[in-house]
Amino acid sequence: MGFFPVIFPHAGGALSIKHAKKGIRLARYGCVNRPFYHIVVNHLGRNQHEQPIEQLGTYDPMPNHKKEQLVSLNVERIQYWIGEGAAVSGPCSELFGLAGILPIHPETYMKAWRARKKNLESQQVSPKEGNAEATQPAT
Repeated sequence: MGFFPVIFPHAGGALSIKHAKKGIRLARYGCVNRPFYHIVVNHLGRNQHEQPIEQLGTYDPMPNHKKEQLVSLNVERIQYWIGEGAAVSGPCSELFGLAGILPIHPETYMKAWRARKKNLESQQVSPKEGNAEATQPAT
């Protein structure tokens, strides 16, 4: 029996120490070029792949055929753990802000602002290139 690794259920099941600090964070699963995350509650000092207390949802950052990133959340349990004082990591707070559980994270505003700026710059550059070629005299 010592030769087989211990495989933990993804839904959690670790013992919760009452006064230990807990956090809601992402635990990475999936392959090398295909990440997939579980949103879990774990003790703050533990490794992300140790058995979590509870799994609260999943996050698939790779866009599917409809260009969507899929997220599933157990909102009731997330609110329970936030009420119990669990710290929420940065990426989880961004997801929870977009889902309406927490206020929208400032990083979300910055990402949207950068995307709009990049989109405007690309739109302004492409017409200028077309006009510059048309206005040059033929030699």
